[in-house]
Amino acid sequence: MRIATMATGGIGGFLAVKLANAGHSVATIARGAHLDAIRANGLSLESVSGVEHATPEIATDTPEEVGPVDAIIFGVKGDGLEAAAKACLPMLGPDTVVVPFLNGVEASDRLTAILPEHNVANGVARVSTTISAPGVIKQTGEFNSFIFAERDSRRSDRITALRDAINAAGSSAPETDDVVRELWSKFVLFSGLSGITAAGRCTIGEVRDTPELTALFKRAVSETANIGRALGVALDADIEDQIWASMQDFPHHGRASTAIDLEHGRPLEIDWVSGAVARLAARAGIDAPVNSALYAILLPHKHGR
Repeated sequence: MRIATMATGGIGGFLAVKLANAGHSVATIARGAHLDAIRANGLSLESVSGVEHATPEIATDTPEEVGPVDAIIFGVKGDGLEAAAKACLPMLGPDTVVVPFLNGVEASDRLTAILPEHNVANGVARVSTTISAPGVIKQTGEFNSFIFAERDSRRSDRITALRDAINAAGSSAPETDDVVRELWSKFVLFSGLSGITAAGRCTIGEVRDTPELTALFKRAVSETANIGRALGVALDADIEDQIWASMQDFPHHGRASTAIDLEHGRPLEIDWVSGAVARLAARAGIDAPVNSALYAILLPHKHGR
């Protein structure tokens, strides 16, 4: 397959290395020092199993140099979606599929306002990665799963081809019959994890060990789950219990990316997490006081230092 990563951050970089090493033609869209390093030395992926290195066929900040591709792995920060989507236009062919892997649940809908709807799919990534240095992607933990489908979850040849490519490359792309449910299942967890560890300047272990934080986390999760159900998402009836059980296996010192961005003075994606919960609650006609409060607490830090 001919695949582009827009952009080549933690998720795009992870898949770029895996897919390039599996023999696919990969074009990495990046900029600045990260792009310079990829051009000079290729792209490295560091994980608990060692270091993988790949040389993409193309490394550029100009999508016009790439031309039409079979698939675009779309992984950018929420606030960068519009500009990145417009930059994808020169890489679209009639059957190109754009698979968004962003925090929140609104990325696919937002993309259809800029790109032709028939080019847009929906997806959720379950992997912890970051750019640790220019040209270097670091994965923490062993889990990596990329669940995606057409927006209506129907089967299609282009989704099957990309799923097969990712699976054959040594990652995981399981099938789903309801991609919206998968997206919301992560969103329910992340709304609590992001809001509490960032606003509380705390770790996952402290959330587990502090009864007051435990109660607040559970309330945030329950709010988001109830909003999803009110909007017609087929969430598991016991999704809240599943999430709390999964929290017991998370590392004690773990935090959401929002908390790490806050610590380093970087802009926060809160409009697409806690802010999205408050916005979607209004659409559903119900209240979300915990998530709304978390959003308000973090709002002064939205643009970073």
